[in-house]
Amino acid sequence: MTGPAPAPVPEGELRVSDQDRDATLELLGQHAAAGRLTLDEHEERASLVLAAKTRGDLAVVTRDLPAVDEAAPVVRAPVAQPAVAGAAPRPKPTRWFVAIMGGSYRRGRLRPASVVNAVAIMGGDEIDMRDAEIDANGLTLNMFAIMGGSTIYLPNTVDVEISGFSLMGGNTERGAVREPRPGAPVVHIRSYNFMGGNTIWHLPPEARGLSLKESRKLARNAERGRLPAGPPADPAQPLR
Repeated sequence: MTGPAPAPVPEGELRVSDQDRDATLELLGQHAAAGRLTLDEHEERASLVLAAKTRGDLAVVTRDLPAVDEAAPVVRAPVAQPAVAGAAPRPKPTRWFVAIMGGSYRRGRLRPASVVNAVAIMGGDEIDMRDAEIDANGLTLNMFAIMGGSTIYLPNTVDVEISGFSLMGGNTERGAVREPRPGAPVVHIRSYNFMGGNTIWHLPPEARGLSLKESRKLARNAERGRLPAGPPADPAQPLR
């Protein structure tokens, strides 16, 4: 006699393949382009996808995201229209950052256009891009600095490409510079400087949710190889 057939493995416990991870990463990219995920949120979830071992792990990463091809419901009842009218629209794309003999601190959720021009003359902006909504085709920053320069903060998991020309100046990269993850969003920085330059901070994943002061401290520790090892990402924890 043969014993009883083994119980089937629950769907959520089935192991995932690299193809499954790649498909989920592509899905996250589409949601980021639609404005549902900021740059930092996208990178946080991407790290969980790369570490996922089961289908349940992948399901946790996308559990609060609708299907990409899910059409918006058609509202026919007049009583439902006020709620639709009161919904907050996506912010208009930001195309310019201008700082002349001064500067500002740009933070929070912002939606840069695919090409943004940043001008700094005897001053410069502090631009925190962690909560930016990056379109699917990436982001190009054209940065012009004359006797000044701006400071840009980016997750160190994105692909940053820097080019341009400097005369009596130059750019500075700080923080935890490392190889970007495969398929990461691309940020092109074209920097043109005269007696000035821009500073690009590469912030480690441990800086997520922290203030810029705390984030810079972690990035400096990463430069010196003294970044404390944090606990591994737990897909069961709530996502931001």
